Amino acid sequence: MTIQRSTERKKRVIIKVGTSTLTGGGLELHLPRMVELTRQISCLMEAGYQVVLVTSGGIAAGREVLHHPQLPGFLPAKQMLAAVGQPRLMAIYTQLFSLYSRQIAQVLLTRDDLADRKRYLNARHTLEALLDFGLIPIINENDTVATEEIRFGDNDNLSALVANVLEADLLVLLTDQDGVFTADPRSDPNAVLVSRIESERFSTALTAAAGGSSTGLGTGGMMTKLEAADLARRGGTNVIIANGGVENILVRIVLEKENLGTWFANVGTVLEGRKRFILSGRKGTAGKIWIDDGAATALRNGGSLLPVGVKRVGGTFARGESVTILRQDETQAAVGIANYPAEEIRHIAGKRSDQIEAILGYAYGAEVVHRDNLVLL
Repeated sequence: MTIQRSTERKKRVIIKVGTSTLTGGGLELHLPRMVELTRQISCLMEAGYQVVLVTSGGIAAGREVLHHPQLPGFLPAKQMLAAVGQPRLMAIYTQLFSLYSRQIAQVLLTRDDLADRKRYLNARHTLEALLDFGLIPIINENDTVATEEIRFGDNDNLSALVANVLEADLLVLLTDQDGVFTADPRSDPNAVLVSRIESERFSTALTAAAGGSSTGLGTGGMMTKLEAADLARRGGTNVIIANGGVENILVRIVLEKENLGTWFANVGTVLEGRKRFILSGRKGTAGKIWIDDGAATALRNGGSLLPVGVKRVGGTFARGESVTILRQDETQAAVGIANYPAEEIRHIAGKRSDQIEAILGYAYGAEVVHRDNLVLL
């Protein structure tokens, strides 16, 4: 194929496909299902869309190659399976996309790649270049080297972060269910599909209805998909959770605009680059800051977090690291970059800003988290 750079901004679709979809619920990769996936992605590209594929299946492919060995459940065993299976998975994608004259590129990521500002920008620029030249980035977590501390843990949230990095128009999460239901459809015959979610916060009933992985093959259940949908929509991306086993599902959703699955409308404007980076670190924040009602109101009104509004501090973090800001009822209010380390915020919690220097002996500013370094949740 001839590779030529595009100069126009095309609509971007991130497609996340889980292990249960790739295997059709079985123990091995289901090639007819994968042929259908690659055909539909080619159709989207033919219609003018730029497409990124976030794929699971490496560990399942590794089990298949090694004839389903009995292994302990600790991380190195999974990393071994990923190391064996990832080349097979990519070889299959290479062969199948070549049927439609499409060239792929493999991108492996860990949370550290998106938590560090420089590496975040490097990842973004690489992905932008691949899309501009008409290639299909195929993304997976770098399972062979990722430790528990830097793992995403599931490709649902990885796909949401990629959607934020690339300012995608749409994120499609393909799963083994038809979407989000009012109850778990596997155990409740009265469960009803929720076709559209536009509210800023998910209801308690909706969250309670989300269950775990139905097949045991993947690492993400419906709860992780809700988390991913929430993360992506706050970055300005619309999200659809749909059944990857439905015939022609991608073409029907994206091109024909058919009302399938559960649609999550974005709940905010597209964030500027720095705030996208802050939001990308949301799942990896070790530090927590609890605030009072007055501070929560100030944040909603566009203010910064001042020490007087801080009730307590959890975890250990340094100045410049991401922290999650919580209300007294434990709900998340925001994520931001701390102006002071955890131990020193504990000293100035509840105090006026003009007392900071007297207490600490120095001051980096009047704010614990400045509004320019803060994203509301």
